[in-house]
Amino acid sequence: MTDHSHDPFQWLESLDDPAALAWVAEQNAATRARLDTDPRFAGLKQSILANLRDTRQIPFFAEHAGWLYNFHQDEAHPRGIYRRCTLDAYRANAQDWHTVLDIDALAAAEQVDWYLDGVSHYTEQPQHVLLSLTPGGSDATVTREYDLETQAFVPGGFSFPYGKNHIAWRDLDSVFVCPAWDEAQLTRAGYPREVWLLQRGQSWNEAQPLLQLDEDAMMVAAWRFLDAANPAAPDAITAFDIIEASDSFYSKTYYHLASDSLIALPLPERAEIEAYSHGDLIVKLAEDWQFAGQHYTAGSLLAVACAVGSGKVGRIAELFVPNEQQSVEMVEATLNLLAIIVIDNVKSRLLTLRWADGSWQPHANPLPTGGVIEFADQPWHSDLLYYSYSDFLTPAGLYRLDLLAGGEPEVLRQQPAAFDAAEFVAEQQQARAPDGTAIPYFVVHRRDLALDGAAPTLLYGYGGFEVPMMPYYMDNFGPQWLEKGGVFVVANIRGGGEFGPAWHQAAQGPQRQVSFDDFIAVAEDLIARGYTSARRLGIEGGSNGGLLVGACMVQRPELFHAVVCEVPLLDMLRYTELLAGASWIDEYGDPADPAERAALAAYSPYHHASADARYPLALFTTSSKDDRVHPAHARKMVARLQQHGHDVLLFETEGGGHGGNTGQEQTAEELARVLVYLYRQLMD
Repeated sequence: MTDHSHDPFQWLESLDDPAALAWVAEQNAATRARLDTDPRFAGLKQSILANLRDTRQIPFFAEHAGWLYNFHQDEAHPRGIYRRCTLDAYRANAQDWHTVLDIDALAAAEQVDWYLDGVSHYTEQPQHVLLSLTPGGSDATVTREYDLETQAFVPGGFSFPYGKNHIAWRDLDSVFVCPAWDEAQLTRAGYPREVWLLQRGQSWNEAQPLLQLDEDAMMVAAWRFLDAANPAAPDAITAFDIIEASDSFYSKTYYHLASDSLIALPLPERAEIEAYSHGDLIVKLAEDWQFAGQHYTAGSLLAVACAVGSGKVGRIAELFVPNEQQSVEMVEATLNLLAIIVIDNVKSRLLTLRWADGSWQPHANPLPTGGVIEFADQPWHSDLLYYSYSDFLTPAGLYRLDLLAGGEPEVLRQQPAAFDAAEFVAEQQQARAPDGTAIPYFVVHRRDLALDGAAPTLLYGYGGFEVPMMPYYMDNFGPQWLEKGGVFVVANIRGGGEFGPAWHQAAQGPQRQVSFDDFIAVAEDLIARGYTSARRLGIEGGSNGGLLVGACMVQRPELFHAVVCEVPLLDMLRYTELLAGASWIDEYGDPADPAERAALAAYSPYHHASADARYPLALFTTSSKDDRVHPAHARKMVARLQQHGHDVLLFETEGGGHGGNTGQEQTAEELARVLVYLYRQLMD
């Protein structure tokens, strides 16, 4: 075995070393022996599984050419089926679903551990799809062309090998391919760096190369926007081809493919193209932009007129300029309107704009505010919008609304209540960070809660990549946590996207400690207000949130009595060497740079685990199929804590990957294990 004296646990980075696998098996067995044997475990698992399989749960769908397509898992189909029904049948709850793809049957026939990662319908003839299939739940997939009418793979159709590829329809007979099945095609971060155009019937050797990035770039992607609302040609569909070349996670160049030429668009490096409609690129800025003598502020949403074929920028209009408590979360372009979800003080509201008289003008809509709005689907060539609305105590409802016609939304489905919400309240509070910034957070608890510091409390956070933490219905934690006297808290710390780019950038790179300080401030505020005490306070986070709770645990171990650290980053001095880690240098900093390495070393949880501290018993979870955040982060942290004499738990699943793409049985088992752990640490 290689000498790793500089890092005695580097051998745990191996995914096939027998010693590493044996060590993981020992950890799993020890965790099962302590948690899965708890008398509550089996009942919790069955209760969660029953909830997942409840036929009253909303079957969300995507509408294509009059069919509603839905992915469904149940006891008979643990890997899932792709099925469809008509809108009339859905309205009547007739359960008249027709299976068009059975993943369990496919996995059995091919003897591969297939799970469905995605289905990409060709917009104008949606019976043609590109299926992305993942073995065991990894990010890497294979992609094959499938015909939903014949329910078979297309003979001689598009087919691409296993890799973190990006494949997108250009038209029915050509696809953009960003390949990642060969080392030479990858950036240092492990993502595609090439773009090719492949015509139907061509071999790969005949494909047309369009762009190749340097190995030190992050990744490249390509797609086609279709605009069915061109005022210059009302009956025509305008195509606008885009290549997104990312030098890093947030800095990118957009190219327009016109004939065989690539034209760089004059957009700022930190911007996202959200949609394309009426000849306008809908662009969200992450930095201030000075263009043609005009100033546009970070966070703004712009309509940028851009000519097909030349990429020439014309009129620029400000669609939405957020204040300090607002941000743009999502944009959909319908046939005649733009639907924009705005986050306003960590609650959703819908802004709609209609194209009229050569500009985007305000258009009223009846959607509520105060909870969370999420787009469920926007069918092609229509002004229909399917959306859901929920909050911590309100089950999600699925609604259908014709934005142009107006009127009241049609209620298609209402998720069943998992608990009696009348007994509980969701409050929005504020903590004060060390630098004086107000940090909002939500607290959900019984109405009659005594503020005596005795309530078992779970504090959840993320704080990275400009991702907002919004309220969500507690269909499992309601009956299994709130009804048992628990308090649930979501912290809106800096690093997230609740209040736009500035909120994110305040904790980016060398300022990472800001997000940890915010989270600790929320924990201290909960104790100061009497919601809980250190003995009854637990924290949970996954991925970047795993880094968050790992750092807070080693910095303030006396403040918490439970830590659930899921698929985490923890070794911040080697994270760029592990799987997709190099793609996050923009977010965390580069350990190869001396100044940035010092900032990373100042908080890297793996390197700050100490023999002298008294840590709470922590539960670390990961997956051997996680090809985004390497399972070695959790493995090494556990090994180091054990080396220092601390009691610690690890559970590593064999499937599911980073996003938990797995069956309902495993999902229920994992959540039941976490709940048993929390009960034992905070309630017992």
